[in-house]
Amino acid sequence: MTTRRMKLLNPGPVTMTQRVRRALGAEDVCHREPEFAALTARVREKLAAVYGAPGYAAVLIGGSGTSAVEAMLALVPHAGAAGSKKSLVVANGVYGERMAAMLRAQGKPHEVISSGWTGAMDLAAVEKALATGTYGHVLAVHHETTTGRLNDVAALGAICTKTSVPMLLDAVSSFAGEDIRFEEWNLEALAATANKCVHGAPGVSFVLARKDALTRPTGATSVYLDLMKHAAEQAKGSAPFTMPTHVMFAFDEALSELEESGGWTARHAAYVARSAAVRAAVRELGAPLLLDDEVAYGAILTSFRLPQGKTYEALHAALKQDGFVIYAGQGNFDGAIFRIAVMGDLDPHDQDRLVSSLRRALA
Repeated sequence: MTTRRMKLLNPGPVTMTQRVRRALGAEDVCHREPEFAALTARVREKLAAVYGAPGYAAVLIGGSGTSAVEAMLALVPHAGAAGSKKSLVVANGVYGERMAAMLRAQGKPHEVISSGWTGAMDLAAVEKALATGTYGHVLAVHHETTTGRLNDVAALGAICTKTSVPMLLDAVSSFAGEDIRFEEWNLEALAATANKCVHGAPGVSFVLARKDALTRPTGATSVYLDLMKHAAEQAKGSAPFTMPTHVMFAFDEALSELEESGGWTARHAAYVARSAAVRAAVRELGAPLLLDDEVAYGAILTSFRLPQGKTYEALHAALKQDGFVIYAGQGNFDGAIFRIAVMGDLDPHDQDRLVSSLRRALA
């Protein structure tokens, strides 16, 4: 008798395909051996090829997406270093605020332009701030999973290009699922992870950074999260610390699967179709969207207000009983909303089952 697999509809980790899952059972290998160096080089090349970014190098970090974001901030110089300037953080959710918290913990001067969690980025305020010439970097989140909003990074990038201020982008939940324009947006680097839109296993993340930026003096305040140290060692075919070897095999397989299935554009199209079906079904059952404008959402995740008389706990339990895991709200949204992501190994039969399960739970 076969057991039905749980389908994860949270914003990572995702339900892996059987092909990627099998890769986790690869032969044991030491991270100092040439076989693993070849695997690392292959993964780095595949990452740079996802969007065709030849001027950028991938740097792998053992850890969650948050570790990659924090490692990326080594590109921000120490306070008082030659040429250092304060950073500008554009925040409208948990993850933008987390980047500001990282800079604060690192003792790096910064200011935050906040829009509130249901608001769009305040681009007028950003343009006014950058016109002063006092900022060295802009930090932003592409897909803010607090609400599911896909921030207008194209417009933000145009401002960064106009003012010659490079951007550091949290693309943890958008890489391989949404459009990213490296040069047009003046991206100095982005941070992302294996276990969201790439559909790998949790445990390894990465930074894609301009190659010349990785040769600057490090601004790291951590021994482990020193991006430049990781980059230098990986360029030599080594690694400064032990990498999650089996997770790397799964990552390599997931990247091959991504390429063979049509790349990020095909994955994006699949997410758009899945999210459209979920939104139509849930709204029909009386759970309105959290954000006022459906266009504000990306393809990957949708947030809904709980209908009157329904609790998140009951909804979560009912869906889990049917083989689906959804996600609660964060902060002030806890107990008021629920979120459904559509990444991972989901087929049309899963979508039909999900809609039926939602109808039973919300009816």
